[in-house]
Order: sequence, then structure tokens, then C-alpha cells
Amino acid sequence: MNMAFSKKQWADAETEGSGMTGSRQIIQVEGLKKAFPTPDGKSQTEIFGDVWFNVAKGEFVCLIGHSGCGKTTLLNILSGLDKATEGVVLVDEKEVVGPSLDRAVVFQTHALLPWMTTMRNIAFAVESRWPSWPKEKVRQQCQKYIDLVHLTGAEDKKPAQLSGGMKQRVGIARAFSIEPKTLLMDEPFSALDALTRGSLQEELLSICRTTEQTCFMITHDIDEALLLADRIVLMTNGPEARVCEILENTLPKDRTRSNMHTHKNYYPLRNHLIEFLVNRSKQFKEEVSSSSYDPKHPPVVRPAAEDDSKKPELKEVSVS
Repeated sequence: MNMAFSKKQWADAETEGSGMTGSRQIIQVEGLKKAFPTPDGKSQTEIFGDVWFNVAKGEFVCLIGHSGCGKTTLLNILSGLDKATEGVVLVDEKEVVGPSLDRAVVFQTHALLPWMTTMRNIAFAVESRWPSWPKEKVRQQCQKYIDLVHLTGAEDKKPAQLSGGMKQRVGIARAFSIEPKTLLMDEPFSALDALTRGSLQEELLSICRTTEQTCFMITHDIDEALLLADRIVLMTNGPEARVCEILENTLPKDRTRSNMHTHKNYYPLRNHLIEFLVNRSKQFKEEVSSSSYDPKHPPVVRPAAEDDSKKPELKEVSVS
């Protein structure tokens, strides 16, 4: 049987894969399916199905997969902007039936109101969340998160006066300002240049560590996922995409962009993700037909560097 991961990885991956052991689950995705009618209206095309996973309180989870596997559609269902064909999403044990201020969304584009300043764009969200707050309290709440994303001094600038990275900072500040139970992000840095993207990734990581924000993020960037995520959900190719497995990030919690590549587990993790995207995402149907795959409990894998202490000792041999 040609499996892309070892028996030990399957054994280590006891079916705790849908969430962090011992932590309260904030997001619960149960049996989710999304299908669209075919052009002739006689049948349906399933984009993804039988999707199960959880996100624990304070956890950062990324979902990675090729275009067409339904990543954005899945996030829209989590946010309440779209509805599933089958299955249910629970946030803090309540079924998602529509948008809510408990679930803030950061989109691929900044989605700012162009006639409003930075302060007013954020205040619009804060006032929606707490309509009874006086103006000064709203201003203080906005300023807190403007400062947090390092936009102090840009309070009175409109989006047209801001760079692409600054606009995304406003979007992130707006999302955090309403103190949501979950932060949902759809490739928020994909349109930015490499330097700006890297800077915002580290700022987001710092903010999430400080606030212990529960996050679910879609990305196609392997290094971004390894930097930000506690766990990475791997989606196979669509149509009929599935959660292949869930990868636990074994890099240290205090990792940064500049040092994570020096950790011994970095390349095992990265190689595992590349192998999935290049090969296994396409061959998943053949793989599960030869295994004990259970969609309710996607296997958890923890790629790690080989332990040198377990390697056989090499003895010097003299040749006479």
C-alpha cells in the first residue's frame, strides 16, 4: 500500500484531530456540504462534503488547499454569509444562521468605506456592536486598536490616502475592535508585496498572542500557515473536496519569520505540506480507499525531525 505518510503518523494521529484536547471548542463544523445546481438544473455539483473539524478557544487554525476546493465558500458559511447544503456550524454552541458581530471577517480586499476616515471606518463597527456607548468611549476603543496595528497618526486619513498595507491594517483593527468571539480571515495578505505581507503577518501573530483571539484563516501560503497556525487543515482538490488530515504545528510558540526556518522541525513540516499540495491533494480518493479514514475524525499528523539519538551508532572500520 503506497501511503504518503507513515504508519506511525497514523498511530500518533489518534482521532483528537478535530480539536485541541482539553480546550473548549468555539467553532464546531459538523458534516458540512456545499453543492451548486448544474447549468441544466437536473443535478448538483458538490464542491466539498462531509467536512468535520473544530477550533478551540484561543487557537489559530489555518485551512490550506488548491483553488476550487471551496475554501472561501467554507469561510462564508462560517461567517453566516452563505448557507450549507448539509451540515451545521456551531459557534460557542450556537448554530450559525446568519451574520453576527461575534464573528468578525477580514476579507482579501480591505472592504473599507471610501468616504470615511480610518477612525470612522472603525467607529462604524464599534457603534454597531455597542450602540449605547457615548462618543468618547467609542473613540477610545477605536484608538486602542489603531495604536495596536501601528496606524497612530492616520486617524483622519481616508482609504484613498492609505497604502495597500495600511488599508489592511484598518480592516484588521476594525475586526479586533468589536472583540469578536472568532476572527475569520480570507487570505487577507494575498494582494500585498512580500515585505508588507511579512510585516503584517508578524503583527497579526503578536496581536493574537496578546489578546488570545480565536482565529480561522484561509491561506495558500505554506510559510504563512507555519508562522501563524497552531493547526493546519488540509483540504483535497475539488469538486467533492474533503479534509484529508489536520497537521499540528510542532514549531515553538515564540517562532518568528526570521527564525522559524532554523528549527529542526521546519523542513519536515514544510515538506509534508508541499507533498500534500503537489501530490496527495489529487490522489486522496485512492488513499482513503486503502485506509481507515473517518471524516468525523480526520487524522492528525505531527511531522518532526528524526531523533538522532535513535539512529544506529556508526562505528569506525579500519581497513588493513
